[in-house]
Amino acid sequence: MTLPTNAPMPKGARDGQVFEGTSLLVRLANFVKLPHTVFALPFALVGVCFASAVRVPSLRDLGWVLVAFTAARFAGMGFNRIVDRDVDARNPRTAMREIPRGALTVAQATAAVTVMSALFIVAAWQLNPLCLALSPIALAWVLGYSYTKRFTRFSHLWLGLGLGIAPVGGYLAITGAWSTPAWWLAALSLAVMTWTGGFDILYALQDAEFDRANGLHSLPSAIGVPNAILVARGLHTLTVLCLAAVVVADPLGLATVPDATFARALLWLGVALAAALLLWEHRLVRADDLTKLDAAFFTMNGIISMVFFTCVLGATVLGRGVGATA
Repeated sequence: MTLPTNAPMPKGARDGQVFEGTSLLVRLANFVKLPHTVFALPFALVGVCFASAVRVPSLRDLGWVLVAFTAARFAGMGFNRIVDRDVDARNPRTAMREIPRGALTVAQATAAVTVMSALFIVAAWQLNPLCLALSPIALAWVLGYSYTKRFTRFSHLWLGLGLGIAPVGGYLAITGAWSTPAWWLAALSLAVMTWTGGFDILYALQDAEFDRANGLHSLPSAIGVPNAILVARGLHTLTVLCLAAVVVADPLGLATVPDATFARALLWLGVALAAALLLWEHRLVRADDLTKLDAAFFTMNGIISMVFFTCVLGATVLGRGVGATA
């Protein structure tokens, strides 16, 4: 079925969170699920917070970080929608996405993805030479995800690493160099990678039968829904362990700041809340009941990233405050 370009999405045919309206901007926002930016953007800002222990970011830095992340995510999601348009048209769950239902043409989508890819490179150029040098690699990775379901069941981890770039990018954007010690920034990236991979496995549960019937690869279609849920639980356990390891590494240098006990406690609170929310998320999803999957996928994961970032931001502000008055 093809609807007129300016036709609203039919009631009951919505695939996740969308904006109301028929303008081109609204259609493009829905095309890339703009509200889902809340998943990894806070982790990019976590990287910025930790980088502030090395160099205090300016408003200009923050602006270009936001532009770079939003542009890269738009390009990655938009390219995925273009590549998957035929598959989406066959899947009842996704048949009403913008390209299959005719709300956007392939040419319009391609133009938007091209512009946002270029904007990402420009933003990286505005940040520092290292970000510019790495930007084509990062862009190739996030665009390459769109083909992974054609050849590997581990596409979830490919996507996870794509979002795991976010905190690394945020850190490099401010410092222009890798962390010292090197391992904690890798651990932060691994935390985001396993978190994303785990919730993407959960999201893929609803398409397990479709993927299997259409020759697409995913963990749920390869090993079954119950086993895939166990893998997601294991990944999210690793997420919490990695976040805890990052706090132990003390990226903000709070161990050398007198009276920073509350700031350190805030970081541990962030880890504890992330663990509790992940546990709640898994209580919402069962192999014999996927009816709460949308709540688990969007609400919980959006809250997890924002809560952890809020705790890190609070610790950053408090740590610098007590350090300045010590």
